[in-house]
Amino acid sequence: MDKFEIEKLRDLPIEGVAERLGLRVARHKSLCPFHADTHPSLTYRVSKNTFHCFVCGASGGTIDLVMRHLHVGFKEACRWLADAHNIIFDEWKPQPSDISHPAAFDASRYERFFERPWLNEEARKFLFDERRLDERVVRWCRLTSWKDRQGVPWLQIPYYNREGRLVGVQNRNLVKGAFPRFRFPQGSECSIYNLPVLNLLKPSEALYIAEGCSDCWSLLSAGHKAIAIPSATLLRQKDVEILSSLRSATSGDASSAKNAQPSTEFHMYPDRDVPGERLFLQLQQALPGLVHHQLPLGCKDFSEYYLCHQLLNNHK
Repeated sequence: MDKFEIEKLRDLPIEGVAERLGLRVARHKSLCPFHADTHPSLTYRVSKNTFHCFVCGASGGTIDLVMRHLHVGFKEACRWLADAHNIIFDEWKPQPSDISHPAAFDASRYERFFERPWLNEEARKFLFDERRLDERVVRWCRLTSWKDRQGVPWLQIPYYNREGRLVGVQNRNLVKGAFPRFRFPQGSECSIYNLPVLNLLKPSEALYIAEGCSDCWSLLSAGHKAIAIPSATLLRQKDVEILSSLRSATSGDASSAKNAQPSTEFHMYPDRDVPGERLFLQLQQALPGLVHHQLPLGCKDFSEYYLCHQLLNNHK
């Protein structure tokens, strides 16, 4: 991991990291987990992206907070942050002088991989044995696989815009606990996932919004039409604008009520944690009327909920 990648982890919002760790943040403070705290003494300085406890003296940034809270080393803390926040690590390592001028994504280099998708043994085990996804969903999403020079298996996930043009690729490491978990080729625009499904929406049909590809695959396998945003803690303004445009495109023209079509209903199963609920509230501002579905206890996200149903049905 180079300095450029480490900086990405250090730039994560400190309060979002704290909430992912299970700390309750209110008014930029929380109970300090590093001593017997009864009154919130751990303060978060959002402007500097740091934390400091005025009682025990604990302080630092995002990586320090994870190291101390989880009692792990630097490498393990970085791995946890990357996995928990879907941090993007480029396959291409830019030089400092190139960072302000990133090269464009070369779709022609990757399009051939998705024309005839192929799944190796590790990918099939992950998708069908562990995730129990519908094979039709895997074909629709054009998921394919490959192995790098070290023999590490990767799942390759294409991102298309609404017109079906390849705009980015996400590589997911299929070795459990491996780091990094994700890699993205140079210039990939991996924002809203599965946009082509919008072309299949019927008037007034429900569209589900997931956090991450895995939840999206599970929603599709459950029979819903779904798209996904990259991460609860990395919601970009560009993503919000895309979602807002979906509402505008499906709501019809109010001045032409006679010809207006019923608008799309937006639904969401937020992850069962503070960032997930916060994400729902953020999306609700862009999509008024967004329907909240509560996950049952014991299921942290829709993927787990879907998997529980699949296992239950198999035992009947």
